[in-house]
Parts: sequence; structure tokens; C-alpha cells
Amino acid sequence: MKNVLLVNALLLLLLLRDTSGGRMHDKRMADATPYPLPAGSRWLQDLGFLAFPLPQGDSLMPTKNPCGEERTREQHVAHQALHHRRLRIEHVNSSVKRCRIVKDRIRLWKEGVRDLVMEICCALHNFRVRLTPWQSMV
Repeated sequence: MKNVLLVNALLLLLLLRDTSGGRMHDKRMADATPYPLPAGSRWLQDLGFLAFPLPQGDSLMPTKNPCGEERTREQHVAHQALHHRRLRIEHVNSSVKRCRIVKDRIRLWKEGVRDLVMEICCALHNFRVRLTPWQSMV
């Protein structure tokens, strides 16, 4: 099962897309989701969203090594800085998955139960962040 999450700089979850089957590609899921971003926004995204532009602002993505070459020192430093910022988002994903019901097999087939479980786990993450704030990504 997959969800698209939108996380702000304070590491709070702002948007949760409906749960979809694991065979659906990230890009197709993102295309079907409206994003409430203000003009001039900057966001981090991974290579699953490579051809996903938003008119509101800029996207920051990791760069691959040039074919048969190494990155320059400046490219390496920029890539490392981006990696450390994106790593914080992966920590948010693991915080949501701390509730094992999200990552284990759910045998509840009733309509809307999987979405409700994910919403509750995301709400618990936001509660934990507000209770003991993490360092922001800025």
C-alpha cells in the first residue's frame, strides 16, 4: 500500500493522499493529487517524481553521477546537503511507521479502514512532533 505525504520544514505532515495499491507508480499518484503550495515554494522530491513539475515553485532533486565520471567537489557538497535534508523526511516516514499496523499486513477489508489507520498514525506523528519538536529542516 502507498501514500503520498507532504511534510513542511517543521516536519509536520500537511497532506496525506488516499491509500492506493502498491503497484501504482508514485508519479501517477502525485498527478492525481492537488497540492496546496503557495507561489514561490521550494520542495524536496525523490527520483520517483522525476517528471512531476508544479507551477508554484522549485523542486530540489538529487543528482546522479555523470556517466563514467565523478562529481565535482561543489556538486558533491550540494548533493550531501540535499541528502541530509531529505533524510529528515525519511525519519518522518519511519515515525509514522512506528505504529506497526501501517507496515504490517492489514486484513481489514472494509471500505476506508486503511485510510483511517494511516490518518491516525499521521496524527500521532504530528502530536509527537508538537509535544517534543524536532529540529526544523531549514
